[in-house]
Amino acid sequence: MNQTKGLGTESIGKLLFKFSVPAITGMIVNALYNIIDRMYIGHIKGVGSYALSGLAITFPISIIIMAFGMLVGIGASAVISIRLGEKNKDAAENILGNSLIIITIISLVIGLFGVLFLNKLLIIFGASANSISYAKAYIQVILIGAVFQNVGFGINNIIRAEGNPKMAMFTMVFGAIINIILDPIFIFVFNMGIQGAAIATIISQAFNTILVLRYFTFKSSGSVLKIKRISLKLHTHIIKEIFAIGMAPFSMQIASSLVIILYNKGLYSYGGDLAIAAMGILNSISMLIFMPIFGISQGIQPIIGYNYGAKLYPRVLKVLKLAIIAGTCVATIGFIGVQLFARQLIGTFVGNNHELIKLGARGLRIDLMFLPILGFQILGASYFQAINEAKTSMLLSILRQVIVLIPLIIILPLSFKLDGLWLSQPCADLIATALTAFFLYESINKFKYKKGSK
Repeated sequence: MNQTKGLGTESIGKLLFKFSVPAITGMIVNALYNIIDRMYIGHIKGVGSYALSGLAITFPISIIIMAFGMLVGIGASAVISIRLGEKNKDAAENILGNSLIIITIISLVIGLFGVLFLNKLLIIFGASANSISYAKAYIQVILIGAVFQNVGFGINNIIRAEGNPKMAMFTMVFGAIINIILDPIFIFVFNMGIQGAAIATIISQAFNTILVLRYFTFKSSGSVLKIKRISLKLHTHIIKEIFAIGMAPFSMQIASSLVIILYNKGLYSYGGDLAIAAMGILNSISMLIFMPIFGISQGIQPIIGYNYGAKLYPRVLKVLKLAIIAGTCVATIGFIGVQLFARQLIGTFVGNNHELIKLGARGLRIDLMFLPILGFQILGASYFQAINEAKTSMLLSILRQVIVLIPLIIILPLSFKLDGLWLSQPCADLIATALTAFFLYESINKFKYKKGSK
């Protein structure tokens, strides 16, 4: 287990860089699947804004699919990091095998259910008569290929957990490059429009999945863990442990999808399909900013998990401190960029649609007005996940996306209409960050009384 040795001995700064940079790259690449689709779709002549609206309507379904990938992938990677810290390789391999079977079964069930009830789901999610045909053409393909998205994305987390962040990054980058190449071919050359974008996405995710599975099966790959026949036998206690930790990011993703559904309904009431399209673009830009922070979050998981399992508590706290500093820097740079170049950022997706650019730029500036504090909030929640305090992590994760945000989405538009919808997120961000600070203060104080903390 040479790859995991350094987690308990190397300098924290070096480890954070080693694990976070590939993770950031991987997360940005994963976001690019959706962003690239939006960029190309927004430039389809004559239907760009309606197609963007349709794509925005499908976003909650895409998030739900990914949520199950995170439930298993992030949950399994966190437990594996702890088991490797305890020098228990056999247990780690059992978790790997079980996670592969679980994620495959769940993805197939989701895909089948989604295809069977697609029309009803799209109407519930806020599709209009103008956008539903575009939404259906795109998401039907994504549902059929859900297993590729989740296996490739979910199991990729375990590559990072066993100490090989560069390989984790490579598999995701390779898939994204395939998507960038195939998107214009299927959309414009084959004249398949929005459906072509979905086909290109699924093909690229299939390539990603092949690379991930190859890594854990071929002897020459250099992986610490291997997928073995004996590890594919499902064990209830393993499933429970994976789900207990993975429930926090899963809940956050599910909450995000519910929030987007509420947003879409409010947006249609106060601004029609154009406002929904603007929110879809806003989400894409937000993803580009948040993915580096989520990448840092992913990068610290194996470092914190290993050192917590090895009872090296001072190292745990140092990782947390450096991660929060890095995340805050990323968020602040993103804030400055959004406030100065909002119109140009929106214009990248829609060309010369001046009405959509004006609407989207205003929404973007308001929605991300408290962005600098969010690095702290996101990484604080991730810290609790890494030390196996699943309930606290889940609470903090869903705080800004459900507990605080949903009431604000309902209440604020009554007084401020469309601006009320834009304002709801920053208000929730402020409250959630304050509560995260309280929980972190309490947790850090406990380390003073644990062995190895002095």
